[in-house]
Amino acid sequence: MSTPDLSLPLATLLREATLAAHDLVAKGEGASALLSGRLDRDEYIKYLMMLWHIYDTLEQALDRHANHPALYPTHNPTLLARAPALSADISYFLQVPESSWKSHPVHLQFLASTPVPLINYVTRIREVADLEDPTPLLAHSYVRYLGDLSGGQTVRRILGKAYDLDDEVGLGLAFYAFKELKTTKLANQGEMKRIKEWFREGMNVAGDIGVEVKSSVLEETRVAFELNTVLFTLVRLKDEKPVDETEEEELESKEAPAVVEPTPLHQRTFPISQVVAVIAAVCLTHFILVTGGFTGDKGYQKLIALEKWVATLWKSTPRPE
Repeated sequence: MSTPDLSLPLATLLREATLAAHDLVAKGEGASALLSGRLDRDEYIKYLMMLWHIYDTLEQALDRHANHPALYPTHNPTLLARAPALSADISYFLQVPESSWKSHPVHLQFLASTPVPLINYVTRIREVADLEDPTPLLAHSYVRYLGDLSGGQTVRRILGKAYDLDDEVGLGLAFYAFKELKTTKLANQGEMKRIKEWFREGMNVAGDIGVEVKSSVLEETRVAFELNTVLFTLVRLKDEKPVDETEEEELESKEAPAVVEPTPLHQRTFPISQVVAVIAAVCLTHFILVTGGFTGDKGYQKLIALEKWVATLWKSTPRPE
């Protein structure tokens, strides 16, 4: 591992130091599993729940240290906070009031067997928050928020199509939506880019405090990436028994019922080809974007190209009846 250049602005330092994470996630077992399996609605809800526990812990810690010199330049819960948005999305998918989803059987079952990697992630954030100098919390903000800001709109559209969610209304898609820096309007792609630049400028202000800040944030960023990478392995993919030609012919020969009642959204599952395309795009796009390979003007063009690729992939996948 090369020695980091601590003379660089903090945002640049972190971006260059984490480029290898791109290859890590692209070649990892999690990526292969996502591209060869199936994620149903219940698993997606559990994924949102994992994110909620992470963000709720992180954002409480950031609020607690809102006036810390290294943390206040990027502290803007009105703009960035994701826990409330995740709470809204979870309640929508569970079809319960937002005030009661935590006592829903699905969440209680999740808590009864909380994944160890999630426990480790949350515990690490709490440990950093309890340090005499909680500067490394900035690393967790960087890994989480920059990823959300980079892939938010693309992922929002993918999921909207996948689950028949109204992108204009935004129900079930709040996590991937941000407001503009200076208004309450929904941020477009250009505004998302400006928010990222604001965040990077705040990071650089923190880095100007001294090399000790850069060193501690850089070190914790590596830890945060490791924790985040492991998180993807917790997404369980449902095994699906292949149908042989004989069974397929028998199924095709059966007469379809005259009337088929539509399946409610909250009970619906999706064909494997559609889910693979969506979940691979959602998880991999969201994580890869945070590694730093999609920044600046060139990065913006890469994001547009990626979005066109996802749109083409989507058109080639079957939609649920």
